[in-house]
Amino acid sequence: METESNKGTPTEKNIARGLTLGLTAYLIWGSFPIIISMLGFATPWEIVVWRILFGLLAGVLFILVGRSWRTFLSVFKNRAALPWLALSSIVIMINWTVYVYGVSIGHVVESSLGYFINPLVTILLAVFLLGERLRKLQWLAVALGVVAVATLTLDYGRLPWIALTLAGSFALYGLAKNKLADQVSALHSYTFETVVLTPVAIGMLIWVALNGSVQFVTSGWLGASGLAIYGFLTAIPLILFGVAAQNLPLSWIGFMQYLTPVLQFILGIVYFQEQMPVARWVGFVLVWAGLAALSTDMIRRSRLAKQAN
Repeated sequence: METESNKGTPTEKNIARGLTLGLTAYLIWGSFPIIISMLGFATPWEIVVWRILFGLLAGVLFILVGRSWRTFLSVFKNRAALPWLALSSIVIMINWTVYVYGVSIGHVVESSLGYFINPLVTILLAVFLLGERLRKLQWLAVALGVVAVATLTLDYGRLPWIALTLAGSFALYGLAKNKLADQVSALHSYTFETVVLTPVAIGMLIWVALNGSVQFVTSGWLGASGLAIYGFLTAIPLILFGVAAQNLPLSWIGFMQYLTPVLQFILGIVYFQEQMPVARWVGFVLVWAGLAALSTDMIRRSRLAKQAN
């Protein structure tokens, strides 16, 4: 973890450490559906409230331990970063709320779909917002993704809006993080986001109280502990991933990102026993084919880059 004293010191890559921390982060993220289902005594809105508030507490504790408080406070004065931090705060709030809601109503498989198609949405953002030109395999991946969404729309009898919202919000979140990469660390940007979202969380908590009971108070110490732990678990894998990303090649990170939706997809079918009609399988296979095309393109470009060097 970065401190005031060691900031800017080059970090030697440790593949074993990076792989261990990265896999741990993705396994924690992959287990979220089970954790959310265990918190079913609370409404999705209250779960999000405590995710924000205890996530903020975790971020503050990490900053204090890392002795980077002054660096964090300087973020509020960084005018170039503030618009991107505002965007990341808004879209991660949307992402968290829709994800918890989707899992709470038994749409774990559709929620996993959102993170499968996230890379496809990301490259579309690169085209429309950044003016990038796609290569043939990337166009193939996007085309397969579009056909997959159309197939799943017919299967569900509606747009898979949970998956699309998760994919779109997380793609925008990734864009904001990319713009912030050289300005604000993952820990500081995450803590900033939870600071910004705290008034929203308090407002949601008041709304929850006015429309029922606050389960954090009425469900005893076990229920309160579960809600608090989920908040802390929001921050912990993010920090682990940040360290892992510093110690692993980008290509490894690119492949590891699929571990979480794979785990959630398996949980949706095996643990939550969601139905998978033939048309839904076809839609997912099309998505996976698109991801295979993207992976092939990434490997090819990596090899060409190495040969050029």
